[in-house]
Amino acid sequence: MADEQGGSQEEVKAEETNGTINIKVVSSTGEEVFFKIKKSTKLSKLQGAYASKVGKDVGSIRFLYDGERINDDDTPNSLEMEDNDTIDVMVEQIGGVVLP
Repeated sequence: MADEQGGSQEEVKAEETNGTINIKVVSSTGEEVFFKIKKSTKLSKLQGAYASKVGKDVGSIRFLYDGERINDDDTPNSLEMEDNDTIDVMVEQIGGVVLP
């Protein structure tokens, strides 16, 4: 067991900063879209790709990770995301009617 941990910790650290990560983007209706991106890639790129894929304007969608809104310059590294983490998508609603 000691041999397994010895060399693999360095490899894991290198992969953590330079590798790719799988991200699942889930809409409020439960639709899932999967992306594989570099951990250093700005999430604004993923947001644009998602918006194109679902046919929505990126400005009308809000992306949340752990309940916090994702900023354009955030990366998986800056948010300390792990492989197979989930980003929630909310369609921004403007206006509407409140019924009694």
